[in-house]
Amino acid sequence: MTPIESLLELFGNFTFRTMILSTGIIGAVSGLLGSLLYLRRQTMISDVIGHSAIGGVALGFITCTALLGIDGRSVLTLTISAAITTAVAVLLTNVITRFSRLGSDAAMAVTLAVFFGGGLVLLRWIGHSKLPNRAGIEKYVFGNAATLTGEDLTTIAIIGVLAVAVVVVLFKELMLSAFDPVLAATMGFSPRILQPILLVTVTTGIVIGIKAVGLILMIGFVMLPAAAARQWARRLHTMTLFSAVIGGLSGMVGSILAVHLGRVPTGPIIIVVLFAAFLVSLLASPQRSVLSTWLARRRHRLAGEVAA
Repeated sequence: MTPIESLLELFGNFTFRTMILSTGIIGAVSGLLGSLLYLRRQTMISDVIGHSAIGGVALGFITCTALLGIDGRSVLTLTISAAITTAVAVLLTNVITRFSRLGSDAAMAVTLAVFFGGGLVLLRWIGHSKLPNRAGIEKYVFGNAATLTGEDLTTIAIIGVLAVAVVVVLFKELMLSAFDPVLAATMGFSPRILQPILLVTVTTGIVIGIKAVGLILMIGFVMLPAAAARQWARRLHTMTLFSAVIGGLSGMVGSILAVHLGRVPTGPIIIVVLFAAFLVSLLASPQRSVLSTWLARRRHRLAGEVAA
């Protein structure tokens, strides 16, 4: 059987089709939102979001399963609960930075440790409790795309489209506030309004991937596509588009490789693919690559020697 025939056979499988479409959407949305954080030099905030989301997963599962009697493992439930927790974590990080002598990196480290540690304690408690459907909840730390259902795919697609729509509608305002917040404020684009909108959008867009690729690895989905796209693009629109394309394609390619390699987690494989895309961009982009920069410096040095 040829590789193309093997791939077509895999696409005929509902589980694989759901997995590859979900990871493609997650990668595209994360790449798009990651470009906004990259331009604001806030990519590490995605690490806070990813690690603090574990507390939201645990609390959401406990609340829905024990108190509300509904499915605590659906993507919609996990997204809502994780989004609330991560929003609180990011807000706490900003408060610590603003009202203490700690820098932003120290504030992020404190928040990350508290929420991640608390989430692990709750997951441990869930594992030893008598709550229904508790088996495997700890696997959301690293994700398992093979467990995604058709309902999960629909939820991921809807939330992803909404997040992209917010970015498209407010793209000019978000970019202006990123490069010149003073000018943006004088034009009526208040950071007090744009920052919470961006925070909620990025948080929601990131946490939709927790069931598929895990909480810890989402920072790679946010950072690597944007860093790779920056090597190729010279305009903001082009960079965000390239970042979304790199993220989406890497998610799909990583899913295919994970299936062919056997019992291998999907998330780590996609991160490896993303790193490969970043490495190629770093070495081969025509204007900003390591090679082109070295050649330009060498030509400049030789021209200086000839002139001397």
